[in-house]
Amino acid sequence: MRISELSRRSAVPTATIKFYLREGLLPPGRPTAATQAEYDETHIRRLRLIRALVGVRGLSVSAAKEVLDAVSSVKTDTHGLLGLVFGIWPASAARESGGPRVVGEPARPTGEADGTDDTSDTYAVDALVSAMGWQITEHSPARQAITQTLHTLRSLGVEYGWEDLLPYAELAARTAVLDLDQLEGQDDPLDKAERAVLLTFLLEPALLALRRLAQEAESAARHTD
Repeated sequence: MRISELSRRSAVPTATIKFYLREGLLPPGRPTAATQAEYDETHIRRLRLIRALVGVRGLSVSAAKEVLDAVSSVKTDTHGLLGLVFGIWPASAARESGGPRVVGEPARPTGEADGTDDTSDTYAVDALVSAMGWQITEHSPARQAITQTLHTLRSLGVEYGWEDLLPYAELAARTAVLDLDQLEGQDDPLDKAERAVLLTFLLEPALLALRRLAQEAESAARHTD
């Protein structure tokens, strides 16, 4: 197909496609003349994934290119592919090794975790992950997010430990099963990556809204006649 048809079928403007070609996000088509090229279905799938990474996930063009370059090296590794598009681990780690590590019994950091330093919060996340029996990567930004949340709560005088997060972790585990179930049946790696981005980042506001609705309903059930 010509670039005009590629634009029509992908819903991406021709000028944007040419920009992606110049920046290396989209591979060149098969040359048919000095200024013309033919494109195929792989270009459509690639464009959809670019649009998901840039428009939905909010990556810069350079960051999206790094992810796309790494995707090509992990196409046969579904776990690695999803880790990339979910933002669980960086593209550089995927190209180098990228394998998950199994977190067993956490090792207490050097120094006593007495509840007054950040190491206690880091240890708490390790303990939570270990209790759930989860496989994680060293690079997961979610680890730092939980560590920071626990630290902030403690600094505000709120006693909240990793044990308090366990029921939420169990709910999250059930949610993850639903998330991954929706990716079943997608054989093409680019299609799977695009659907993963859309379902993860577009659904997150709705999932938070569902929590608020449930809180309102539970409050009404407990506190109104």
